[in-house]
Amino acid sequence: MALKIVPTGYTLGARIEGLDLSQPLADADFAQLLQALGHYGVLSYPGQHLSAAELREFSRRFGKLEVNVAGAYQEPGLPEVMVLSNIIENGKPIGLADAGQDWHTDMSYSKMIAFTNILYGIKIPFRDGKSLGNTQFCNMHAAYEGLPEDMKRRLDGMTVLHDFNKFWEMMRRERGSQRPPLTPAQRAAKPPVSHPLFLRHPITGRKVLYCNPGYAMRINELDQAESDDILAFLFRHQTQQQYQYAHSWQTHDVLMWDNMGTIHNAIPDYRPDEPRLIKRCQVMATRFFNADGSPRRNSESAEAAAA
Repeated sequence: MALKIVPTGYTLGARIEGLDLSQPLADADFAQLLQALGHYGVLSYPGQHLSAAELREFSRRFGKLEVNVAGAYQEPGLPEVMVLSNIIENGKPIGLADAGQDWHTDMSYSKMIAFTNILYGIKIPFRDGKSLGNTQFCNMHAAYEGLPEDMKRRLDGMTVLHDFNKFWEMMRRERGSQRPPLTPAQRAAKPPVSHPLFLRHPITGRKVLYCNPGYAMRINELDQAESDDILAFLFRHQTQQQYQYAHSWQTHDVLMWDNMGTIHNAIPDYRPDEPRLIKRCQVMATRFFNADGSPRRNSESAEAAAA
Protein backbone atom coordinates (compact mmCIF):
# COMPACT_ATOMS: atom_id res chain seq x y z
CA MET A 1 0.00 0.00 0.00
CA ALA A 2 1.41 3.38 -1.04
CA LEU A 3 1.85 6.20 1.44
CA LYS A 4 -1.26 8.37 1.58
CA ILE A 5 -1.59 11.79 3.26
CA VAL A 6 -5.11 12.67 4.43
CA PRO A 7 -5.44 16.27 5.71
CA THR A 8 -7.70 16.88 8.72
CA GLY A 9 -9.23 19.97 7.11
CA TYR A 10 -8.37 22.03 10.20
CA THR A 11 -5.61 24.60 10.63
CA LEU A 12 -3.17 21.76 11.35
CA GLY A 13 -2.88 18.02 10.96
CA ALA A 14 -2.88 15.10 8.53
CA ARG A 15 -3.27 11.33 8.88
CA ILE A 16 -0.65 9.12 7.27
CA GLU A 17 -1.84 5.83 5.81
CA GLY A 18 0.03 2.97 4.15
CA LEU A 19 3.12 2.86 6.37
CA ASP A 20 4.29 0.27 8.89
CA LEU A 21 6.65 2.25 11.11
CA SER A 22 8.27 -0.91 12.46
CA GLN A 23 9.93 -1.26 9.04
CA PRO A 24 12.71 0.95 7.63
CA LEU A 25 11.45 4.02 5.76
CA ALA A 26 12.09 4.23 2.03
CA ASP A 27 13.91 7.41 1.01
CA ALA A 28 10.97 8.63 -1.08
CA ASP A 29 8.54 8.10 1.81
CA PHE A 30 10.85 9.93 4.20
CA ALA A 31 11.10 12.90 1.83
CA GLN A 32 7.29 13.08 1.64
CA LEU A 33 6.91 12.92 5.42
CA LEU A 34 9.49 15.66 5.93
CA GLN A 35 7.60 18.04 3.65
CA ALA A 36 4.23 17.02 5.10
CA LEU A 37 5.44 17.71 8.63
CA GLY A 38 6.43 21.25 7.70
CA HIS A 39 3.21 21.84 5.79
CA TYR A 40 0.65 20.24 8.16
CA GLY A 41 2.52 20.65 11.46
CA VAL A 42 1.04 17.48 13.02
CA LEU A 43 1.04 13.96 11.54
CA SER A 44 -0.73 10.91 12.96
CA TYR A 45 -0.07 7.27 12.05
CA PRO A 46 -2.94 5.07 13.30
CA GLY A 47 -2.75 1.35 14.07
CA GLN A 48 1.00 1.03 14.66
CA HIS A 49 2.63 -1.75 16.72
CA LEU A 50 6.13 -0.74 17.80
CA SER A 51 8.72 -1.81 20.30
CA ALA A 52 10.62 0.96 22.07
CA ALA A 53 13.63 0.17 19.87
CA GLU A 54 11.52 0.47 16.71
CA LEU A 55 10.15 3.81 17.90
CA ARG A 56 13.71 5.00 18.40
CA GLU A 57 14.79 3.81 14.94
CA PHE A 58 11.89 5.57 13.20
CA SER A 59 12.56 8.76 15.17
CA ARG A 60 16.30 8.68 14.44
CA ARG A 61 15.59 9.06 10.74
CA PHE A 62 14.54 12.65 11.36
CA GLY A 63 17.63 13.77 13.30
CA LYS A 64 19.64 13.47 16.47
CA LEU A 65 17.65 12.26 19.48
CA GLU A 66 17.68 14.17 22.75
CA VAL A 67 18.12 12.57 26.16
CA ASN A 68 15.91 14.57 28.52
CA VAL A 69 17.83 16.78 30.95
CA ALA A 70 15.80 15.48 33.91
CA GLY A 71 17.37 12.04 33.35
CA ALA A 72 14.34 10.14 34.67
CA TYR A 73 11.68 7.77 33.34
CA GLN A 74 13.77 6.40 30.51
CA GLU A 75 13.16 3.09 28.76
CA PRO A 76 15.72 0.59 30.18
CA GLY A 77 18.73 0.54 27.88
CA LEU A 78 17.21 3.21 25.60
CA PRO A 79 17.73 6.60 27.25
CA GLU A 80 16.41 8.42 24.15
CA VAL A 81 12.95 6.88 24.78
CA MET A 82 11.08 8.62 27.61
CA VAL A 83 8.06 7.12 29.37
CA LEU A 84 5.02 9.35 29.98
CA SER A 85 2.49 7.72 32.30
CA ASN A 86 0.31 8.08 35.40
CA ILE A 87 0.66 4.36 36.23
CA ILE A 88 2.07 3.39 39.63
CA GLU A 89 3.81 0.02 40.01
CA ASN A 90 5.19 -1.26 43.33
CA GLY A 91 4.48 2.14 44.83
CA LYS A 92 6.53 4.04 42.23
CA PRO A 93 5.53 5.94 39.07
CA ILE A 94 6.71 4.26 35.87
CA GLY A 95 6.69 7.52 33.90
CA LEU A 96 6.39 11.29 34.03
CA ALA A 97 2.72 11.90 34.85
CA ASP A 98 2.39 15.62 34.11
CA ALA A 99 4.36 16.03 30.89
CA GLY A 100 3.47 19.03 28.77
CA GLN A 101 0.37 20.19 30.62
CA ASP A 102 0.35 23.80 29.46
CA TRP A 103 1.12 25.67 26.23
CA HIS A 104 4.78 25.39 25.20
CA THR A 105 7.10 24.12 22.51
CA ASP A 106 9.81 21.67 23.46
CA MET A 107 13.48 22.63 23.60
CA SER A 108 13.06 26.33 22.87
CA TYR A 109 15.22 26.62 26.01
CA SER A 110 18.13 24.90 24.21
CA LYS A 111 20.69 26.34 21.82
CA MET A 112 19.86 23.46 19.47
CA ILE A 113 16.07 23.62 19.30
CA ALA A 114 13.75 20.65 18.76
CA PHE A 115 12.45 19.65 15.34
CA THR A 116 9.84 17.00 16.09
CA ASN A 117 8.40 14.98 18.96
CA ILE A 118 7.29 11.44 18.16
CA LEU A 119 4.91 9.74 20.62
CA TYR A 120 3.51 6.21 20.63
CA GLY A 121 0.23 5.64 22.50
CA ILE A 122 0.27 2.24 24.24
CA LYS A 123 -2.53 2.82 26.79
CA ILE A 124 -5.02 5.62 26.19
CA PRO A 125 -7.77 6.40 28.74
CA PHE A 126 -11.36 6.54 27.52
CA ARG A 127 -14.53 7.67 29.27
CA ASP A 128 -18.03 7.46 27.80
CA GLY A 129 -16.47 6.37 24.51
CA LYS A 130 -14.24 9.44 24.20
CA SER A 131 -10.46 9.51 24.53
CA LEU A 132 -8.85 11.51 27.32
CA GLY A 133 -5.42 13.12 27.59
CA ASN A 134 -5.66 14.54 24.10
CA THR A 135 -3.04 16.89 22.70
CA GLN A 136 -3.85 20.42 21.56
CA PHE A 137 -1.78 22.38 19.06
CA CYS A 138 -1.63 25.97 17.79
CA ASN A 139 -0.43 26.94 14.32
CA MET A 140 2.55 29.31 14.53
CA HIS A 141 2.65 29.97 10.77
CA ALA A 142 -0.91 31.29 11.01
CA ALA A 143 -0.22 33.10 14.29
CA TYR A 144 2.64 35.04 12.69
CA GLU A 145 0.58 35.88 9.62
CA GLY A 146 -2.27 37.09 11.85
CA LEU A 147 -0.17 39.64 13.72
CA PRO A 148 -0.75 43.35 13.06
CA GLU A 149 1.57 44.52 10.28
CA ASP A 150 3.06 47.31 12.39
CA MET A 151 3.94 44.82 15.11
CA LYS A 152 5.60 42.51 12.57
CA ARG A 153 7.74 45.41 11.34
CA ARG A 154 8.64 46.67 14.81
CA LEU A 155 9.56 43.28 16.29
CA ASP A 156 11.35 41.92 13.22
CA GLY A 157 14.92 40.99 14.12
CA MET A 158 14.29 40.89 17.88
CA THR A 159 15.14 37.91 20.06
CA VAL A 160 13.50 36.17 23.01
CA LEU A 161 15.14 34.64 26.10
CA HIS A 162 13.88 31.11 26.91
CA ASP A 163 14.42 29.33 30.24
CA PHE A 164 13.81 25.61 31.00
CA ASN A 165 13.24 26.33 34.67
CA LYS A 166 10.19 28.55 33.97
CA PHE A 167 8.01 25.65 32.81
CA TRP A 168 9.49 23.18 35.33
CA GLU A 169 8.63 25.44 38.27
CA MET A 170 5.18 26.18 36.84
CA MET A 171 4.46 22.44 36.75
CA ARG A 172 5.84 21.99 40.29
CA ARG A 173 3.26 24.48 41.54
CA GLU A 174 0.42 22.36 40.17
CA ARG A 175 -1.55 20.40 42.74
CA GLY A 176 -0.23 16.88 43.25
CA SER A 177 3.01 17.42 41.30
CA GLN A 178 5.75 14.94 42.09
CA ARG A 179 8.48 16.93 40.32
CA PRO A 180 11.47 17.81 42.47
CA PRO A 181 13.20 21.16 41.92
CA LEU A 182 15.96 21.09 39.34
CA THR A 183 19.40 20.47 40.80
CA PRO A 184 22.19 23.02 40.25
CA ALA A 185 23.74 20.57 37.78
CA GLN A 186 20.50 20.32 35.82
CA ARG A 187 20.14 24.12 35.77
CA ALA A 188 23.75 24.44 34.59
CA ALA A 189 23.11 21.91 31.81
CA LYS A 190 20.28 24.07 30.43
CA PRO A 191 21.09 27.76 30.94
CA PRO A 192 18.70 30.32 29.39
CA VAL A 193 19.21 30.92 25.65
CA SER A 194 17.90 33.38 23.08
CA HIS A 195 16.26 32.74 19.70
CA PRO A 196 14.68 34.96 17.03
CA LEU A 197 11.13 35.99 17.89
CA PHE A 198 10.23 35.46 14.23
CA LEU A 199 11.96 32.33 12.96
CA ARG A 200 12.12 31.44 9.28
CA HIS A 201 10.91 27.87 9.04
CA PRO A 202 13.53 25.69 7.33
CA ILE A 203 10.99 23.53 5.47
CA THR A 204 8.29 26.02 4.43
CA GLY A 205 10.56 29.06 4.09
CA ARG A 206 7.87 31.14 5.83
CA LYS A 207 8.13 32.97 9.15
CA VAL A 208 6.68 31.53 12.34
CA LEU A 209 6.06 33.11 15.73
CA TYR A 210 8.74 31.39 17.83
CA CYS A 211 7.86 32.16 21.42
CA ASN A 212 5.66 30.28 23.85
CA PRO A 213 4.09 30.74 27.31
CA GLY A 214 6.03 27.80 28.76
CA TYR A 215 9.59 29.01 28.29
CA ALA A 216 9.71 32.55 26.86
CA MET A 217 10.94 35.02 29.51
CA ARG A 218 11.52 38.38 27.82
CA ILE A 219 12.20 40.16 24.54
CA ASN A 220 15.85 41.12 24.90
CA GLU A 221 15.73 44.36 22.92
CA LEU A 222 12.91 45.89 25.01
CA ASP A 223 12.78 47.06 28.60
CA GLN A 224 11.19 44.60 31.02
CA ALA A 225 7.81 46.34 31.30
CA GLU A 226 7.28 46.63 27.54
CA SER A 227 8.56 43.10 27.02
CA ASP A 228 6.07 41.78 29.58
CA ASP A 229 3.20 43.60 27.86
CA ILE A 230 4.10 42.40 24.37
CA LEU A 231 4.73 38.81 25.44
CA ALA A 232 1.36 38.76 27.23
CA PHE A 233 -0.26 39.96 23.98
CA LEU A 234 1.62 37.37 21.91
CA PHE A 235 0.66 34.53 24.27
CA ARG A 236 -3.03 35.50 24.01
CA HIS A 237 -2.76 35.94 20.26
CA GLN A 238 -1.05 32.61 19.48
CA THR A 239 -3.52 30.53 21.52
CA GLN A 240 -6.69 31.87 19.88
CA GLN A 241 -9.24 29.22 18.96
CA GLN A 242 -8.82 29.94 15.25
CA TYR A 243 -5.23 28.68 15.42
CA GLN A 244 -6.02 25.52 17.44
CA TYR A 245 -6.31 21.84 16.54
CA ALA A 246 -6.67 18.90 18.95
CA HIS A 247 -5.62 15.31 18.27
CA SER A 248 -7.97 12.71 19.78
CA TRP A 249 -5.70 9.85 20.78
CA GLN A 250 -6.49 6.24 19.90
CA THR A 251 -4.59 3.22 21.18
CA HIS A 252 -1.57 2.44 18.95
CA ASP A 253 -1.45 5.92 17.43
CA VAL A 254 1.93 7.37 16.60
CA LEU A 255 1.76 11.16 16.69
CA MET A 256 4.49 13.54 15.59
CA TRP A 257 4.59 17.31 15.39
CA ASP A 258 6.85 20.11 14.24
CA ASN A 259 8.06 22.08 17.26
CA MET A 260 9.03 25.09 15.14
CA GLY A 261 5.64 25.53 13.50
CA THR A 262 3.42 24.68 16.48
CA ILE A 263 3.03 25.00 20.22
CA HIS A 264 1.22 22.26 22.16
CA ASN A 265 -0.59 21.39 25.37
CA ALA A 266 -1.44 17.99 26.90
CA ILE A 267 -4.95 18.03 28.40
CA PRO A 268 -4.91 16.54 31.96
CA ASP A 269 -8.56 15.45 32.04
CA TYR A 270 -8.06 11.84 33.20
CA ARG A 271 -7.97 10.44 36.74
CA PRO A 272 -5.19 8.42 38.42
CA ASP A 273 -7.32 5.28 37.96
CA GLU A 274 -7.56 5.86 34.19
CA PRO A 275 -4.19 4.54 32.97
CA ARG A 276 -2.23 6.34 30.28
CA LEU A 277 1.07 5.08 28.85
CA ILE A 278 2.94 6.80 26.05
CA LYS A 279 6.55 6.47 24.91
CA ARG A 280 8.29 9.46 23.40
CA CYS A 281 11.34 10.39 21.38
CA GLN A 282 12.43 13.97 20.80
CA VAL A 283 14.28 14.85 17.62
CA MET A 284 16.56 17.86 17.58
CA ALA A 285 16.73 20.23 14.59
CA THR A 286 20.26 19.15 13.66
CA ARG A 287 19.41 18.79 9.97
CA PHE A 288 18.50 22.48 9.80
CA PHE A 289 20.78 24.25 12.31
CA ASN A 290 24.45 24.19 13.27
CA ALA A 291 25.62 23.33 16.78
CA ASP A 292 25.70 27.04 17.73
CA GLY A 293 22.06 27.43 16.68
CA SER A 294 22.75 29.27 13.43
CA PRO A 295 20.83 28.12 10.32
CA ARG A 296 22.60 25.78 7.94
CA ARG A 297 23.09 26.97 4.41
CA ASN A 298 20.65 25.46 1.89
CA SER A 299 23.23 23.01 0.57
CA GLU A 300 24.16 21.84 4.07
CA SER A 301 20.51 21.46 4.98
CA ALA A 302 19.82 19.40 1.88
CA GLU A 303 22.77 17.11 2.64
CA ALA A 304 21.55 16.67 6.21
CA ALA A 305 18.02 15.90 5.04
CA ALA A 306 19.35 13.18 2.74
CA ALA A 307 21.50 11.62 5.51
